[in-house]
Order: sequence, then C-alpha cells, then structure tokens
Amino acid sequence: MAYTFRGGVRMNEYKITASSPIEVLPAPDKVVIPLSQHIGAPCKALVSVGDKVDKGQLIGAVEKGLGCPVHASVSGTVEKIESVYTPQGRKVEQIVIDSDGENRISPDIKPYRGDIYKVSPEDCIEAVRVAGISGMGGATFPTYAKIASAIGKVKHIIINSAECEPFITANHRLMLESPDEIIAGLRILMHVFGLEKGLIAVEDNKPDAIVKLREAVGDGKDIEVKEMKTKYPQGDERQIIYALTGVELKAGKLPADVGCVIFNSETCYNVYRALALGMPLIERIVTVTGDCVRNPKNILAPIGTPVSELIEFCGGLKEKPAKLISGGPMMGVAQWDINIPVTKGTNAVLALSEKFTAEPELPFSCIHCGKCIRVCPMHLMPLFLARNSKKGDYDECEKLNVLSCVECGSCAYICPGKVPIVQFIRVAKSVVNEKRRAKLLARQADAQKPAAPGKTDTADRPAAEKTDNLKTASVKEQDAGKAATSAKEDNPNAAETAKTASGQSAECLKTATAQTAISQKSETVNTDKKENSK
Repeated sequence: MAYTFRGGVRMNEYKITASSPIEVLPAPDKVVIPLSQHIGAPCKALVSVGDKVDKGQLIGAVEKGLGCPVHASVSGTVEKIESVYTPQGRKVEQIVIDSDGENRISPDIKPYRGDIYKVSPEDCIEAVRVAGISGMGGATFPTYAKIASAIGKVKHIIINSAECEPFITANHRLMLESPDEIIAGLRILMHVFGLEKGLIAVEDNKPDAIVKLREAVGDGKDIEVKEMKTKYPQGDERQIIYALTGVELKAGKLPADVGCVIFNSETCYNVYRALALGMPLIERIVTVTGDCVRNPKNILAPIGTPVSELIEFCGGLKEKPAKLISGGPMMGVAQWDINIPVTKGTNAVLALSEKFTAEPELPFSCIHCGKCIRVCPMHLMPLFLARNSKKGDYDECEKLNVLSCVECGSCAYICPGKVPIVQFIRVAKSVVNEKRRAKLLARQADAQKPAAPGKTDTADRPAAEKTDNLKTASVKEQDAGKAATSAKEDNPNAAETAKTASGQSAECLKTATAQTAISQKSETVNTDKKENSK
C-alpha cells in the first residue's frame, strides 16, 4: 500500500498535459524581472537604464538580511526600472530588458571547480545563494538559508515530487525527462547534510515517473523512491513528513525541528545545475493549461516572460477565461493582467471558464455535516473557525488554533453548504497575527523604557547586599532569643521578578488567494488510520 496521511480529499486531476513533453520557449522580445520573487527582503537594482546585460548576469542583490539575488534571463538592454503593484497589493520594483536575441552568456557563470559530490557545506551554500535559487514548489523560501539552517539537525532528506494540485504537471515532466539531474542534486545535498540515505516522494498517479527515477537510482541503496497515495494536499510538507516518518509537525515548528528537510524536485534539479554548470536560476518549467487554452503545454520559459506570450505559444485562447490563475486551482493567485511576468514561484498558469469558476449561490449555509473536520489534514475544526470568524470572535479562533491552518482549501472544496471557509479563516489569521504583532511591539517598547528614579527591583540588587540583609535579620532574631536553625539562601521579602515573555514571532500574513471550485464531485477520503506500507 502507498504511504499517506489522515484526512485530505480525492479530486478530479485534469492533468491533461502529463503526456506533453517540455517545450523550450524562444527568448521573448522583452522580459520583466521583479526584484522581489522570494520570501525576504527585496533586491536592489545593480544596473541602470541603458546598460547592456548578458544572460545570467547579476542584476539585483539583497543588501542585507534574507533574500535571493536575481539575474537577467536574456541578453539585451535595460529599458526601464519601474515600480508596480503585485496581485497581492505589494509595490515592487522590476527591471524591463529588451532582448537582442543573441542570448550571450555572462562570463561570470562558472561551474564549481572541484568534485560536486564532495563539495563542502560552505561552498554549496554559497553556490546556491549566488545562483538565486528559491523553493520552486511555490513557497519561494531562499534555498541557501534552508540548507544552512538544517545542517547538523536533520536525519531525513525528502524530495517532494507529489505535485498534488489538479492541472499541474511541471514536476511530472521534469521527472520523466531529467531524472538523472534530480538524483544528482539529491546526492549533492545528501553529502552536504552528511546523510547516507535520501527519499523521493511521488504520488502513485505517476507510475511512469516512479519507474524513471528508480532506473536513474540504479543499484544504489542510498536513495528510495516512495510511492505516495494520490490525495490532496499530499504535497504539503507536514503531510509528507507524517506519511513517511509517522511524526506530526506541530504548529510553529519547522521540518528541521523533527529531523527532516524537504526540497522540491525542480529545486533539487537547479541545485545540480548551479554546481555543475554555474547556471543561476533564470528559467523554469510552467504548465499552461485550462479549458480556455487551445493547446495546453509544459513550457521551459525565461524568468520575466509575460504570461501572454506563454499563452500565445500554446495557440492562444479558445474563449475569454472567467479567471486567470497563477499556480494551482486550490492555492493559486487570481490575476487581473495577462501580461504579468513568470517568476521563480510560477509553476502553472490556468485559464479557466465559468465551468470551473462559478460562484456559489447565496446565501451559503453550514449544515453541520462534519465533512470539513474529516478532511482537514491539520485536524482542526474548520466549521467552528469559520463561524467564530464570521461573528468577529477572533480570540476564540486563536484558542481553536486558527494559525495552524495551511489554507489548503480541502474544507471549502468538500463543503456541501458552499461556505467560504478558507476566506473566513484567512481573515481570522490576519487579525490574530496583527494582535500578536502589536503585543510584541508593546513589550519591546516597555523593555526600552528607563527605570523610574528611586525604584530598584529587588531582584537586581547585588548578591552581596542580599547576603548582608540576611545576616542582619539573623542577628536580630538571635538577639530576640529566637535561635535560627539555618540561614535562608533567598531574601524572603524580595519581590518576585517580572517574567520575560518569549515573544512569538508573528508569522507572515499569507496573501489572499483565489480559490477555484472545481465543479465535479469529490471522493471524500476518510482514513483514520495511517495506511503506510513500511
């Protein structure tokens, strides 16, 4: 039996591009490269309008803090540097490059000189940082930081190749066409972490990919390809960890806290390229699909390519889409502009008709069937979270662990009452996070206030002064004829010191995503027992 987790849903997959080979998109006439494509601080432009740039040249870098550099994906001339608003409402700078069609490779691109399978952790981290690689499964967390934070802590390295959302087949095609590079990237990371074994998690709806990966591993016993049960959200790191190790990742904890580190298969592929070729992350595989696309395809596109050119490469649109989504239908982001650029986190572009995007008829109503509780992979009670959020009782939402919600959308998908559960939960999470942030700032402000004159905390007195007070009290007791049997080590009259609250960092607010209701019945998966075949 395949490995799985408790909860989740089975849904129609619509993976119509699973048999479509990856096609290389010719360099577009113009690319638009945002300076913020990752979690962390945005980059600062290192080029000016009119500058000539080469393919792979560094054009933006983070001055300090967490972040990833960005590189030119084509050779050409910088046309302009402008500020624009993202679909999430953030204002970011972007560099517009006019391509000269030459695709000159930057002379700065150089492969690692030593044996890539014996690279030191420091050299690997630096190579990955310079290449600007971020998590390509959608999270876009800087990969170099993930590697650095997990060294010495992990016992399991897992390559996430589940690709559980409907429509998306980018990772599937990569596994079929470049399995050797994925395996090579995994072995590099295994050496860096000092691990003798690695795992690759693939859903059982991709049997051809499982065969290809096992063939690439060969007779080696160092890597196992694990067959996962096809179920959403199998690709969530918490569910993969539980399915393969039996360990539940608690809210607020990272995989490294339970001895695991997880990378997407395309991330792993690019780690190999960064070391073997010196190539930065300047292109990625994008699944362009949906019932409005004339010829759906998997496309290897330069970062910064307008989505409109990807759609044109697929033969254009059969009809005007009701919704354009960057990412999958469950956790993707609805777009208002067909000319948005491909970024490091763009794994799919969906053009969907009203068949998939029809809004539920109002009024919606909870019928207390409990299906949302049964499918929740985080074992929460979505109906109560939605109800309390709707009436504004966010304190109760916090008590019910609203921040543990991963916003996978399983609850809203399965809800027969068409309650927009995830939207209510997002509002509650936003309010709870804001309240926690305000409390943290208030504590920090109080800590910086100078002490009131004439007031000294007893707990801050020198130890010698406390000892003298104890001796004086003891002498007085003896003079009064009361013999003390032993001296106390602590001052009985000292005021108890104020406890320092360990401020919990407010988790980054997730941007509101457009969740698409797929108009087909789902098969509810009710698994109370772990169906692992270890």
